[in-house]
This record gives sequence, structure tokens and C-alpha cells, in this order.
Amino acid sequence: MMKMVCVLLFWSVALGLWAAEGEPVCPSGLCKDSFSKYWMVESESQDYRVAFSGDTCEIIAPKGLTLWRKERMEGEVVIEYDACVMDEGKPGDRLSDLNCFWMASDPRYPDDIGARMEWRKGNFLKCYSLQLYYLGYGGNYNSTTRFRRYDGNENGCTDEDARPPVLKEYTDAEHLLEPNKWYHIKIQNDGGRVRYYIDGELLVDYVDPSPLGFGWFGFRTTLSRTRIANFTFK
Repeated sequence: MMKMVCVLLFWSVALGLWAAEGEPVCPSGLCKDSFSKYWMVESESQDYRVAFSGDTCEIIAPKGLTLWRKERMEGEVVIEYDACVMDEGKPGDRLSDLNCFWMASDPRYPDDIGARMEWRKGNFLKCYSLQLYYLGYGGNYNSTTRFRRYDGNENGCTDEDARPPVLKEYTDAEHLLEPNKWYHIKIQNDGGRVRYYIDGELLVDYVDPSPLGFGWFGFRTTLSRTRIANFTFK
């Protein structure tokens, strides 16, 4: 009887350890060991830097940069993450551009957001070739917070008149960036209704007559040092 108890105890412990080891230790992918599994960097400059501290990722972007999540998202989606724009007087610091794309896709290659990464190369103007929702928090040197829906019209890459309109804009200090402050961002796509929250405040509540039903998430910034943590979607 004692032998059987010992055997059962052994296998219970062994299976418990196996399950623990099999579980993702960093489901956000924003840590060194799993970053390349979940994320890909599209950068206008080859001098960008990505560093890690636990499950927090720090990005130094000398020019335009999009950090794409590799999974394609579909239907009703809730995206959440924490982010902070650093401004401590260090090289690369600039208080601006805590931005993001979601439900992004390339009409030419709808099944692969990475198909034309080498053509876009992180250049913001070339992002007008995509269909997506875009929120630029503290853009334009921290003077505007804007929401747009891109329609994938590639003419917008070179023709300002072909670019999508601003659907929501804030310019007051309460809706611009504070240095070194962690923000919690929540994005909801629900049956054609798009909501963007920051620290619990609803900034965008948009009903899309032609909703984007699938696509990729991209964290977007430029000329900044930014930290990101706790990314989830469901």
C-alpha cells in the first residue's frame, strides 16, 4: 500500500512539474525568450533597439516603427496592454506617439500582414496602404490625440487628399501624454462598434458602417523610448 502511495505521489509531482513547464511563462511575448514567437518588428531605421526586463519590453525607435503581433485577430476582440513613454533625458527620449493599429490588413495580401513589410519598412506614410483602425495618443510632438479608420487606398501614401479623415480628436492637456507614466489601454471590437479606453476613460466610441472583421494588432511609435507590458487579447 505504501509503495502504491509513493508511486502515485511521484507521478502527481512529475505531471505537475510537466504542466508547469508546459505553460507559457510570458504569454504576452514581451520578454526575451518568447519575443520572436509572438512579435515582429517593422522599422524605418536599422538602429532600433529592443530590451527586456522580466515581462516588460522597452523599444527605442530612432524613426518610425511598428511592433506587429503575429496572430491574426477575428470577430469580437478585446485587446489590453500597459505602456509608458519614457522621458528622462536619455538618448532616444521624446514625449510623443503612444500609438497603435488594430484590425490591420493589406488589401493586396489579406492573409499576411508581413508580406510587404520590406516595402513599408516602418514608413508611416506607407501605412495608408493598409485597412485598419488607428489611434495616435500624444502624436505630433504630443499636441494631438486622433482616431482614424484607414481604407487601404494606396494613393494616400503620396496624395494627402486621398487620406482618411480624422474621426475623433483631442488637443487638451488631459488627453495628451505625461512623461514616464504607465497607461492601461483597452480596445474593444464588438459587432462593428469600436471602443478605445485609456486608464478606464472611453476616448473613442465609433460605429463602423463597414466594420473591419479581421486583422493584426501593431504597436506604433517613432522617435521615442517606450515600454510595453501585460499584452493580452481574447
